[in-house]
Amino acid sequence: MWCRRLACLLKVPCQRSGSPARRSPWLLSDRRTLLAAAARRHHTAPESLKCAWQLHGDHLELRYGNTLMRFDFVWLRDHCRSASCYNAKTNQRSLDTASVDLGIKPKAVRVDETTLFLTWPDGHVTRYGLEWLVKNSYEGQKQQVMHPRILWNAEIYRQAQVPSVDCQSFLQTDEGLKEFLQNFLLYGIAFVENVAPTKEDTEILAERISLIRETIYGRMWYFTSDFSRGDTAYTKLALDRHTDTTYFQEPCGIQVFHCLKHEGTGGRTLLVDGFYAAEQVLRQAPDQFELLSKVPLKHEYVENVGDCHNHMIGVGPVLNVYPWNNELYLIRYNNYDRAVINTVPYDVVHRWYAAHRTLTTELRRPENELWVKLKPGKALFVDNWRVLHGREAFTGYRQLCGCYLTRDDVLNTARLLGLQA
Repeated sequence: MWCRRLACLLKVPCQRSGSPARRSPWLLSDRRTLLAAAARRHHTAPESLKCAWQLHGDHLELRYGNTLMRFDFVWLRDHCRSASCYNAKTNQRSLDTASVDLGIKPKAVRVDETTLFLTWPDGHVTRYGLEWLVKNSYEGQKQQVMHPRILWNAEIYRQAQVPSVDCQSFLQTDEGLKEFLQNFLLYGIAFVENVAPTKEDTEILAERISLIRETIYGRMWYFTSDFSRGDTAYTKLALDRHTDTTYFQEPCGIQVFHCLKHEGTGGRTLLVDGFYAAEQVLRQAPDQFELLSKVPLKHEYVENVGDCHNHMIGVGPVLNVYPWNNELYLIRYNNYDRAVINTVPYDVVHRWYAAHRTLTTELRRPENELWVKLKPGKALFVDNWRVLHGREAFTGYRQLCGCYLTRDDVLNTARLLGLQA
């Protein structure tokens, strides 16, 4: 049954990210009906406000500016911001949602120039600013992005001339920290220069923006080619582009790299904007983009080396999108750690392989590859939910240190500095 439902689901056409919602004839007709009915019943605000409303059996329809919104009556009661329903000091709901009658309807509705007023059967009055409703409605959210970004290939990134931030400015000033975080949010990578080449100084750097996420690899790690862990990364071999910890239920959000020493040749770091590549797939083959965002896969890490014994499994699609606006927020791409595909019906598998090949082709285009030589003193922060990394083979002794950061804390720091994150 699950397989048939999945196969059926995967045949639904994909709506492109950032494109206008497809408008059905019903919607266009309904808008005309709404305005005509509103005019007849005088349920209108002054003409200059372009605001009209109409009550239906289970919801309120409100047109304000260019946005037509529909609000369930329970939703309107549940989100009341009055003092008895919402604690403005803690920004937490006080109302017991389970106490709201699922058949509730407002007894009276009124709109002035800026505010919607709803009077409920028990006499309670709820007030909503019209701008707040536009911002927080489903229809309003579909027109917004959660995280503004600049998608890039190698040439776009070089032409942008994104500056590195000096270590002292990063550590000691809000301006330096904000500049760094803005670069990171927009491009998914950011650099800090003039860092003392030690693990301890790298740790201080990381803690400036986030808690360090301790994993099976420890808190702060040294990284050499001693094969001390059961992972290809602990060799001198080249590594193809990938995201890390795909075998975690929630892959690590940010990764920090700092090369402390390299006595040899090669070893350049490869960076690829996975979201840029996915956008090309969306434009060329939206059905394949949707397939990659719907099919659940397992990624697995099995390790039995020395005292390290681990068996990790993470499940999720290659592309993860917000369902209300199709905005991509996470790419889980690692051909090394992808487990046996046993979560997909046979009649979908071949189409998935074709879609995966299309994405891989985009990820491997030379023009999408940004090569960086990491040197002591230059720390790199990578958005592991967006940017794939790899490396070329190297010779000699090469030592890196780094860590993973908790994504929530990085975004929290950015928001406290006034950035959209």
